[in-house]
Formats: sequence, C-alpha cells, structure tokens
Amino acid sequence: MSTNPRIGPIERTTARTWDEWLRFMDGIGAEDLDHGQIALRVYDELGDGFAQRGWWTQSVTVAYEQHIGRRIPGQRSDGTFQCSVSRATSLGMAELMERWRAFADGDAAVQEVLAGGEVKVSGTDRRITWRTRAVDGSSVVVTSEPKRNGTASLVATQVGVPSPEANDEARERWTAVVERFLAGVQPAR
Repeated sequence: MSTNPRIGPIERTTARTWDEWLRFMDGIGAEDLDHGQIALRVYDELGDGFAQRGWWTQSVTVAYEQHIGRRIPGQRSDGTFQCSVSRATSLGMAELMERWRAFADGDAAVQEVLAGGEVKVSGTDRRITWRTRAVDGSSVVVTSEPKRNGTASLVATQVGVPSPEANDEARERWTAVVERFLAGVQPAR
C-alpha cells in the first residue's frame, strides 16, 4: 500500500505522528462519524492558536477518510471528484481574466465541456472568478488570482466530476486548455 502524500506534511505541521492521529481517531470513534463530525473534533483538538487551523483540520480529516477507505484521493465528501490546474502568468489579474474570457468564448475544447448555460463572472480585489456548468453537471470555475509582484495566476477547477476516470480526463483536458491559452497570451505593451 502506498503512503498518502498528505501524511508527511500533517505530521510536520501538527507535531504528531500519523499513529498518534490514528489513536485520536479511534478514541473519538471516527469510523462511525461523518466528515463534518470528524472535522469538528479535529478542529477542537488542534486548538485556538493553530495557524491555518481550518485547512489543517480538513487535511487531517481527509487523510483519515482515505486511510479507512471511505474516500480515494481526489474524492470529495459528497462522493464526486475535483481537479485543478494552476499556472503563473506575467499578466495582471484583470487583464488575465479579460483574455481568458475572450479565449474561452472562442475555444472549441472549452465550449465542448460547457453545458451552454450562463457564464457568470464576479470579482473582488483578491480574485476574479469565471464560472459555469459542464455538460456532466459539474461546475467549472476559472479564477484569476493576484500574486505579490503585480502578476496573476490562472486556476482552472472542475468540481463535482462523477468518477475517478472522468476526473483524470478533466485534469488532462484543463491542463491542455490552460497551456494552450497561456501559449497565446502575451502581456500588453
């Protein structure tokens, strides 16, 4: 059996071995609890002063659920799957999203995935998000997120994918789409 790649970072960050976490889970009867119930107990166990407490709560909980076979890597608590592809760019956040919108409107591979429904774009000073539905009912979210140096990253995510195989296909598709998009994008002069 391969080792879950989440375990090393969990051990380093929480200063507990995986065996100690497993003993904790046994002690709270975690096998009989749902995801939310386990997460609440882990959250309390990490304590108030723990940096990024919510994120590490989810990491520990998901790693445990994978350990007991309740879910496989990439699987969400609702049984569906999610994949993301992220790439840094030389563009600013607003320009990146403007160019993504133009690209997505005319790209056959993007349009093939979409259900033909409404595309919604919303934003703040922290991110701009383009979202819609895919033909399989999953959600497609493309986000432009600023970086410290005035540039931005593009993150393409598909959430609610029905199977591991479809998730692998979605990851390959979005990797190709994002790379093709970025190959044609040059910063404005």
